[in-house]
Amino acid sequence: MKVTFPHLGNAYIAIEALLQGLGHEPITPPLSTKRTIEWGSRYSPEDICLPFKTILGNMLEGIELGADSVYMLGGWGPCRLGYYAEIQRIILHDLGKKVKFVTLEVPRGNWRMARERLRHIFGPTRTRHFLRGCQLSWAKLRAVEQLEQRSLQARPLEKDHGSTSRLLETQLQKLRMAQNMKTISRIKAETDEALQDLAAATASHAVLRVGLVGEIYTVVESFVNLRLEERLGRLGVEVIRTISLTEWVEEHIFKNALGLYNQYELLRSSRGYLHSFVGGHGLESIARSVEMANAELDGIIHIFPLSCMPEIIAQGILPQLSADKKVPILSLVVDEHAGETGFQTRLEAFVDLLQRRCTYVRKEKSLSRC
Repeated sequence: MKVTFPHLGNAYIAIEALLQGLGHEPITPPLSTKRTIEWGSRYSPEDICLPFKTILGNMLEGIELGADSVYMLGGWGPCRLGYYAEIQRIILHDLGKKVKFVTLEVPRGNWRMARERLRHIFGPTRTRHFLRGCQLSWAKLRAVEQLEQRSLQARPLEKDHGSTSRLLETQLQKLRMAQNMKTISRIKAETDEALQDLAAATASHAVLRVGLVGEIYTVVESFVNLRLEERLGRLGVEVIRTISLTEWVEEHIFKNALGLYNQYELLRSSRGYLHSFVGGHGLESIARSVEMANAELDGIIHIFPLSCMPEIIAQGILPQLSADKKVPILSLVVDEHAGETGFQTRLEAFVDLLQRRCTYVRKEKSLSRC
């Protein structure tokens, strides 16, 4: 089968390997562009959030390339993600798209439906090929995150603006083509060495450290967040990610399926601000903000799509957290109408505030030692 799927950052590199291991032909949609959002927005409910519209656009572009099946994650709880797949399936049907739509989610007791989905997912593949595909896919996903993490550290120190991003894109495409573990390890080592060379000339200057929290899609998908991490890197900021796709898979898929997932640590970190799960990554946004404030990061950026209920709850709590912990927090809301000029201006103003604050704090500490 020819299977398409929505983008989530650079996870497509791992998803392709997994689908090939399952015996399918992956039809990867083009990286999201203005056309993707315009196409998705045209057929989406007017007041639905930006991730829904972009994901629908990915599906339509994948079908345009010849896909006969669509795979989409499901979910449950207060977040509207649980409704995405069913509404998107109906929209594609109404548009006359004759594709098999498969929702991937934890069974939650409906094992008959789970078996039907599994029959479709496990294509004409041998167990050996499937296991190799899983191993390769997981190794690629871990490698993608490691390469991205190293680029976040190197970007604010780079000698030539854009050199880190160009190197990262080149190495990610090499990783995409890798067919064994040895090649993946070589690419990671090669990237580390190259990034050290890019940063060597300016490694001595001070770098601001800013944590990034928010709704997972807008945090991970660079086109949707207007390349937030790159913009901050060029302003001399090292971004500290709080969302990991490998961690998300481990916690929300494997542990959740086995009934082992719990939110005790998150609830403990957010004590005094939020005492229950509110859907999506709302609880994580508060818990991670507390943890980063306690770690004395220079600032925190909270990004989420317009009308996202869990993150709106978090946004209402963050000002009090900012005052209590004495850490600047900037909330950014994105939708299909977000303008790059205003977005950049807000980032520059926030970074300028952080720089002035850090200078003042260093001066105060110096005086206190005298």
